Amino acid sequence: MNGKNNIAIGFLTMGLFMAYGFLLIYLRDFAPGKEEWINSYSIGKHFESRLAHVHGNLFGFLNILIGYLLLHFRDKLKNVKTISWLAMAGLLMPIGIITEIYLGLPPALVLIGAIAMTASVIWLGFSFINLKLNNEK
Repeated sequence: MNGKNNIAIGFLTMGLFMAYGFLLIYLRDFAPGKEEWINSYSIGKHFESRLAHVHGNLFGFLNILIGYLLLHFRDKLKNVKTISWLAMAGLLMPIGIITEIYLGLPPALVLIGAIAMTASVIWLGFSFINLKLNNEK
């Protein structure tokens, strides 16, 4: 797994969180009690659900980008597999927000996912700083 799964899972994650966006539109515009939902814009479940939607799509996109870069540079970078796994573990953040909202679980997954995604992005950044291309000395 040198990036291919990041791309596939990234697209699937984006699709699921885009679909979740339709639920949020329904809650805002069509659901019974939509006024209460609108009035809680910056607090509670409304705010948390928007965080999950945004981070789910962002982290899905990051997995697509990271996966592409890992595939393209896999022979030139070190620790490709670890960076790949960390990026996918980052998806635990938006999943953790969802489990907090709907299942009342503690935010452990949110923290694990945030740390994993941050680590993968920083690690990949340093990997590219240290990358030697064919025309470099």
